Amino acid sequence: MKSNITGVKLVRELEKMKEPVWGRVVEELAGPARRNREVNLSDINRHQSGTVLVPGKVLGTGSLTKKVDVAAFRFSKTAREKITKAGGKAMSIGELAKQNPKCSNVKIMV
Repeated sequence: MKSNITGVKLVRELEKMKEPVWGRVVEELAGPARRNREVNLSDINRHQSGTVLVPGKVLGTGSLTKKVDVAAFRFSKTAREKITKAGGKAMSIGELAKQNPKCSNVKIMV
């Protein structure tokens, strides 16, 4: 992540936030790129509803049958399309941090 300027800026923003949840997200994002998380839509559909935070990339494998708002560092093109088609919202982690600074009612998938 250290060579990705967008990631570095996001980590710096999240480090300023007071909530301990954001500290966990910073740990995931600040690690080496080989440890970046990749979560399939089928995993999100199976386990979560409401708002989900993925400190990594969301992949479009599987289907989404629930309305789920997903915040992630990156999305594949098909994942973003399937989320919006199911009635959910695909947003960046920075957007979620601005909308919900306390990170209430948000589940982190790692």
